[in-house]
Amino acid sequence: MSLQAKLKILTKEAFGNQFFRFILASGANTVFGFLAFSFFVFLGFYYPIAVFFSTICGILFNFQTIGRFVFFSKNNGLIFRFIGVYVATYLLFTAGVGTMIHLHMSAYIAGAIMVLPIGITSFLLNKRLVFNK
Repeated sequence: MSLQAKLKILTKEAFGNQFFRFILASGANTVFGFLAFSFFVFLGFYYPIAVFFSTICGILFNFQTIGRFVFFSKNNGLIFRFIGVYVATYLLFTAGVGTMIHLHMSAYIAGAIMVLPIGITSFLLNKRLVFNK
């Protein structure tokens, strides 16, 4: 049995719950995204440009961590579906926060309220529409 096969079995036993692995991957993705943004700011990029490039890097990194660690997929052809889910969750998050702000709620509280439903939605959409697991 190859090392990769052994690691896959060990990972499945240790982290058998996909949603738990998704939460771990999301934490790693958040750290990566912030570090990428900080790197571009450090290089002197104007912040909207730093956000743009760190988002591109983040999508590519997130696709790999979620695909490989959460759903055990190496199919890079799924990237366009993944981007579609990324866009959909962005729009849902923005609409939810915007609605709550319109109802005179703090943007901080609105964002905090939206984190869990968007996380669950992202997991389910990736599971069903992107990685079919």
